[in-house]
Amino acid sequence: MVPDVSTGSSTLGLINYLFGKGRRDEHTDSHIVAAWDMAGAPDPGRDPEATYTQLARRLDHHVDLRTRELGGKQPPQHVWHCPVRTAPGDRFLTDAEWAEVARRVVAATGIAPEGDEKACRWIAVRHADDHIHIMATTVRADGRRPRTNRDGWRAQLECRKIEAEFGLRRLKSGDLTAPRTPTGAERAKAERQGREETAREWLREQAYAVAAAVRSIDEYFTVLRSLGIQVRPRIGPETGEVTGYSLAAPGDTSKDEPIWFGGSSLAADLSYNRLCERLPTQPLADRPQQMADPAEPWHRAETAIRDAHAVLDSGDDTVAQGHLDAFGDTLHNLALTANGGHRAELQAAARAFNRARRSAIRADHQAATALREAAKELAYASHDPGGLAITLIFAALHVARAAAKWHEQRGHEQQAAAAEEAFRHLQAGYQQAAQPVLADLARRAPRATTANRFEQDLRAALPDHADRVLSDPAWPALTTTLARAETAGHNPRRLLSEVGARRELDSAEHPAEVLNWRITAQPNRRAQAARRKSTISGTTSMSAAPHPPATPVHMAPEERGRHR
Repeated sequence: MVPDVSTGSSTLGLINYLFGKGRRDEHTDSHIVAAWDMAGAPDPGRDPEATYTQLARRLDHHVDLRTRELGGKQPPQHVWHCPVRTAPGDRFLTDAEWAEVARRVVAATGIAPEGDEKACRWIAVRHADDHIHIMATTVRADGRRPRTNRDGWRAQLECRKIEAEFGLRRLKSGDLTAPRTPTGAERAKAERQGREETAREWLREQAYAVAAAVRSIDEYFTVLRSLGIQVRPRIGPETGEVTGYSLAAPGDTSKDEPIWFGGSSLAADLSYNRLCERLPTQPLADRPQQMADPAEPWHRAETAIRDAHAVLDSGDDTVAQGHLDAFGDTLHNLALTANGGHRAELQAAARAFNRARRSAIRADHQAATALREAAKELAYASHDPGGLAITLIFAALHVARAAAKWHEQRGHEQQAAAAEEAFRHLQAGYQQAAQPVLADLARRAPRATTANRFEQDLRAALPDHADRVLSDPAWPALTTTLARAETAGHNPRRLLSEVGARRELDSAEHPAEVLNWRITAQPNRRAQAARRKSTISGTTSMSAAPHPPATPVHMAPEERGRHR
């Protein structure tokens, strides 16, 4: 059961909608099922003598009195509106049951507390099988405004109780951090235009994806414009600086004017202030030069994702929340790099996790800088990573499951469900991407003598897991990966011991796959040594020059530290 609270200023306008035919003639048998006073509320749906104007005057009675007291100034946003809809598949409620729902919702939200004779006037209109509209005018008989703070949250809590008592589908409780849902008019417009999502939803997903990849707020606006999205910054009158912004989707107009959505109305963490908190100030022109090893962004991202997994068990909720937000960026950029058929699953995972990346816990974005920067490097990586991309998906899969558990432990029901949905999409994407690669690795397995040697290394390094690893269908693929790692300068026994000490191996259904992708993520030591030797040689040549720079830009990191 879903309540959706909003406010307005036209009593007669809302009555016209509630008792009218609807925007697509979808309203049938509109009638009042409950009211502040059933005898005193004219029902245009059942009484041919009743008119919309009569009902509006009765509802506005206290509003009109207060307006005269204010010298003709009408109280602002005095119309309170709350549709309440049952979930798909629920049974249809009777009028009597809907009447009880309405009375409980107005009592819970402060519109008409039980036993309060001076409460606001309200009605509940039913014009469809699966929902009612509760409408109230928010001026009490004593002239005061009702206490409706956190009314949406309180309506949700009451609906959770009603679901349990009425035997309806139990929905997830929210914490007021969910983005605004599209209005009925927005959904109807999208349906008429043959689109699966509304302009609001499309803009939200585009904004999240762009924010994940860019390195500054200016670049954020630039990329949005390049996608055909109109951007309207809001300038502070005193400072002359940007204080907010609105977006309009291409072709989304009303009377030839763009329909604008404020950043914060798309999602709380897309507001200008929230974006500035987590977007680096480094301008576009100052991006780091291309790394010597084109695979380095993938290695760095894998390390950062594993660190994020550990942070979720650290006990510091603000740091964990910061990493969840940065992990959402990682999923968007991981989907951006995908070339195969699994890209659709990665995009779906990123969209689902947008709900899991925020909660009422304030995020420490600075603590997640390493993960966020690693995610942004992925967006600009030009190297085809091969198995490294699958390694990242595999690592992300485990973080999504850990995020679901983290939210569940804190009572974040909607976020936990969103993280589980992201996990399922990542799991499907992993299967699509990994199976062909594992099959190819198995086909390239080394000869029996080498495989036997790796088996001895496995039994020595991981005696408690060896039998399960050897019985895993992915063992032949793992022997190929071990052979490649040995060629790259790693000691197989030591490497197995190191990667096997991390989490998930005990509970892994396919431990050989776990080890395979962890080993795939290890850098090529011989290639690193060659590059280090090359850069040190270049530094030596530069040091012989008449005026060597204090810190050569191509110096290896460990050498650079010696000159500070």
